[in-house]
This record gives sequence, structure tokens and C-alpha cells, in this order.
Amino acid sequence: MGKKKQVKSLPKTECCVSKSRCSRCPLQMLKDGTLPAGYTVKKRKLVSLDGSKVTKKRLKAAA
Repeated sequence: MGKKKQVKSLPKTECCVSKSRCSRCPLQMLKDGTLPAGYTVKKRKLVSLDGSKVTKKRLKAAA
């Protein structure tokens, strides 16, 4: 038996604005420093630094 590989959680593309932030909230991940490289949050939405569109496929590749 091998060790289980821990999968990094991907951020949501938009904050759900709940008072208690979930672990995948982009705002919470930005605060904790666990947001993938090349991404930031503007107006509660996940955006890439180079201006390209955020897709789940690219997000998965970055994480």
C-alpha cells in the first residue's frame, strides 16, 4: 500500500459571498497564500494576471 497523494483544492471562479468563507473561496485562498501562481482576485472574481480568461482546464494545470 502506498501513501495517498493529497490533491490541492482548486479555487472557485467566484466568491459566494457567505459570511463564513469556505476553504475554496478565492478571497480566503488569497489571504492564506494558497492561490495558484499567476492568479489574483478582483471584485470577488478569480482573474489571471496576464489578462487571459480563467478556465477550469487552465486552473487545473496551474495547480
